[in-house]
Amino acid sequence: MAATATAPRLLLLLALMAAALAGRSEGAWCICRQDMPDSTLQKTLDYACGDGADCKPIQQSGACFSPDTVKAHCSYAVNSFYQRNNQNSQACVFSGTATLVTTDPSSNGCQYPASASAAGTGTPTSGTGGSTGVDGPPGMGLGPSSFNDNSGASILLEVGTAMWILILACSIMALNFS
Repeated sequence: MAATATAPRLLLLLALMAAALAGRSEGAWCICRQDMPDSTLQKTLDYACGDGADCKPIQQSGACFSPDTVKAHCSYAVNSFYQRNNQNSQACVFSGTATLVTTDPSSNGCQYPASASAAGTGTPTSGTGGSTGVDGPPGMGLGPSSFNDNSGASILLEVGTAMWILILACSIMALNFS
């Protein structure tokens, strides 16, 4: 009789684990907002490329040069900056010109990095951002807002870690009761 009572509990546990995993995002990308004017996005692009993004792929001979638009190049650059900063949510602020998405923006042979290791470790290739400060060049304010304040930066990591701890604890309890 104990085995038959344990089976529904185990099924419920497995269903809860599947539901928790179904809602989990496998990646995050930072892209430029498409509703912003090109002149504003050009400043964001220049800042990202000048302050640590790998912009070689959006240069004329690069895999992500096409489409040759400010919006496309801006999205690649801010994502590279975001990934190189370990998906720190503050690294995708850019004074409101960029946003986080969970759908991979890669297309037509242009692969957007989805992690710091995939984003490379080279030095900046172009742009005017330089190292004038974490909030961007003076007067532009395009850089990540309060980038050095990590108080809320790892919330996605903490939520994911908590979920896995909960799943592990439930699994151990299920094994103890079976």
